[in-house]
Amino acid sequence: MDSYEDRGVSAGRDDGSGPGAPQAPRAPGIPGSGIAALSLRYQAVAALALAVVGVVACVHLGMVFLHVAPSNTLTKQNGEAIDDWVYPEFEQNWKLFAPNPLQQNIAVQVRAQVRTAGGQWKTTGWIDLSAQDGEAIRGNLLPSHTVQNALRRAWDFYTASHDNADKPNGMRGALSERYVRRTVMLRLAQQDLGGEIERIQVRSETKWVKAPSWSDEKTNTRPAHRVLPWWTVTEADLPEGARSASEAAR
Repeated sequence: MDSYEDRGVSAGRDDGSGPGAPQAPRAPGIPGSGIAALSLRYQAVAALALAVVGVVACVHLGMVFLHVAPSNTLTKQNGEAIDDWVYPEFEQNWKLFAPNPLQQNIAVQVRAQVRTAGGQWKTTGWIDLSAQDGEAIRGNLLPSHTVQNALRRAWDFYTASHDNADKPNGMRGALSERYVRRTVMLRLAQQDLGGEIERIQVRSETKWVKAPSWSDEKTNTRPAHRVLPWWTVTEADLPEGARSASEAAR
């Protein structure tokens, strides 16, 4: 009589389930997994999409590397192309890690001259756009990137492209001015100022952050203003929604 152990061994040999037994081949017609499960046409499309993503990623990394790298022959020859790729969405800076980080609060404010329906002119008070951005961010766990940075970057762009007399110091001066005008008009288009905006004036208000109580540093916390000249609003300064409303009002 066979023992239970002998029966188990025999059964294991018979059904091929013993250690080291080869696995049964996949039945024909059963699809695999991943890209292999796709038809040949879709496999080609997926491979092409992956190749495009890989190329774009390599180009982006290369552009950002050249942007932050020290000046060299390659960056001098292709500086314009690198700047067009990086600015303004991918600009890199290291102010967060600077030995002496920024110690100022800079607010961008605007006032406007509007023409009422009765043909009268009036000048609004200063509207603190930076304070509005702060209110939109405060308490928001996922604030919009544009709410946090659009206005600030527009002002930084302008001040970097103009001297203290508001004269352009490079080829990008006119571009930075248009950037500020359109950013401001985009914000004012969302507000009812009692008429059609004809002219705007922008200024910055800079306040030094007060030194902590344990510091001997003396800080002048009085605000300092940089006031730009009045700009006449043109159609090119208006966002599409404001332009349509302006045309309908006429």
